[in-house]
Amino acid sequence: MKKKPRYRRIVLKLSGEALAQENGFGIDPDILDTLARQIKKVHDMGVEVAIVVGAGNIFRGFAASAEGMDRASADYMGMLATTINSLALQNALENIGVFTRVQSAIEMRQLAEPYIRRRAIRHLEKGRVVIFAAGTGNPYFTTDTAAALRAMEIKADVILKATKVDGVYDRDPMKDRRAKKFSSLRYIEVLDKNLKVMDATAISLCMDNSLPIIVFNIKKAENIRKVVMGEKIGTIVKN
Repeated sequence: MKKKPRYRRIVLKLSGEALAQENGFGIDPDILDTLARQIKKVHDMGVEVAIVVGAGNIFRGFAASAEGMDRASADYMGMLATTINSLALQNALENIGVFTRVQSAIEMRQLAEPYIRRRAIRHLEKGRVVIFAAGTGNPYFTTDTAAALRAMEIKADVILKATKVDGVYDRDPMKDRRAKKFSSLRYIEVLDKNLKVMDATAISLCMDNSLPIIVFNIKKAENIRKVVMGEKIGTIVKN
């Protein structure tokens, strides 16, 4: 008997760096194509996929505000950068036969649909991948918070947080070999220990609504499929 996916509807949270070239900036076409093919495999299994993409490969509003730029203006610039990444991902998916819709929290009709919750759900039910651009549409909120908010609104089963490491550690595993990996965590532990899973607002939203978060390594082939199938990949954060 063929095993069914554990999750019916997911929100995949990608950082902008996941699309970047080796120098950490721009968009790497090969990475984009590989990522699109991983998403297609999950989509072909009948899983409804929504995606939120960050903007760190193009522009970081928080970093710009630290250099003296007005924070609200910097955050709006970051939202525009997420739209660039969303359109690039849309193109990569449609090139391999996956129907998509980009919905933007900031109205820009020539590029994307405005975000409408019911329409987003309808697209998912019709088998389209929905990419949420421009964060929440408000400054001072990260794309992590946007992912948590959209996941709640569309009634997703889980947030898949894609990173460069294979889970959550007590310290940076890139800098310290003694770093200990957690297989599972409670939301309150993430907040108390200030672990860099998602920002505190996003974690609190997920905690209040009992929405699990799975943190995993996007660089390893098949990991999205493995997580969706319920294999023990990465770190799960839940009650």
